Amino acid sequence: GDLFASLAIVLDKPFVIGDYIVVNDVKGTVEHIGIKTTRIRGLSGEELICSNADLLSSRVSNYKRMKERRILFTIGIIYETKHKTLLKIPKILEEIITDIENAKFDRAHFINFGDSSLDFEIVYYVQIPDYVEYMNIQQQINLAIFNKFEEMNIGFAYPTRTLHITNQ
Repeated sequence: GDLFASLAIVLDKPFVIGDYIVVNDVKGTVEHIGIKTTRIRGLSGEELICSNADLLSSRVSNYKRMKERRILFTIGIIYETKHKTLLKIPKILEEIITDIENAKFDRAHFINFGDSSLDFEIVYYVQIPDYVEYMNIQQQINLAIFNKFEEMNIGFAYPTRTLHITNQ
């Protein structure tokens, strides 16, 4: 059971001390790999103790070994946006992402006529495995998009419903 599992973990190295891993509902940094258990420091600072046999029989996502993160997100623009402005949006998004260090632009496309929005799908890569740095870059990009759209009077859409009331 656990003894064999700890040996398999030490030899196969699906994770090592210091790696940030996700296993089922457990997320955190590996602090100790013992004979029976592995100790993980959770996001709130708690110590999580997991059986090595359970770890070995589960799917382990090891984020420390990532070389880059792929980010895909969608933004919705209001229907009142002019055609000539819609044509500019992919290039604006490319310029914003390209200007951010450690971010690599992949694509931006007008993909859908949504219920309440004209939808653009954006894909880029963050070329740093560190989670905090990834979040900083994502925030920087989001704030830059918001700022540029505000400057250009491009409105973000939100869910709306139109009611038509008739007299009968």
